Amino acid sequence: MAPSLPPLRTRPSSLSYDLVTTLRPLLAAEASAEAGACGADPGDLEQAVWLRLLEHLDAGGPPADPAAWLRAAVRDEARRTRSTARRERPYATEPADPRVGPEQRALRADRHRTLYAAVRKLPGRCPRLVAALLSPKDLTYREIAGELGMSQGSLGPERSRCLGCLRRMLAQEVATPDPWGKE
Repeated sequence: MAPSLPPLRTRPSSLSYDLVTTLRPLLAAEASAEAGACGADPGDLEQAVWLRLLEHLDAGGPPADPAAWLRAAVRDEARRTRSTARRERPYATEPADPRVGPEQRALRADRHRTLYAAVRKLPGRCPRLVAALLSPKDLTYREIAGELGMSQGSLGPERSRCLGCLRRMLAQEVATPDPWGKE
């Protein structure tokens, strides 16, 4: 059995303050007791009940028996929380990354178009070599060398020359700012 609460003062200005100070320990205990059963945080239950009490005070004044009202309100909120938790279903998959919006996808697609356009302009065997390096198949050096009909030992130096040429081509397309921010 819960301890009886002291009577509330009836002055309107201090009524809500008295209710809060009087009911705070009881609400904390009741919310802690109900939180485990409904899977909620005790602080969330307390906050919901405080809000209900404020609404009740606005509608018609303080409850006749504040302790009984508070216990019933905590049970109601716990029941509501359990009911909501039963109806909610988790996502089958993770939601899309919010940092990757349409603007970021458009910028990434533009960078890829620029890169592949520059790769197609490379001289000699470079377009095929760089395309093989960028392939989503993740080919090994042995597979790339076999596909291009060259020795595996010459693949590294050839790759280095092709990437240097690609770097120079892209540097001309994208203006690099001076150290002080001037272009």
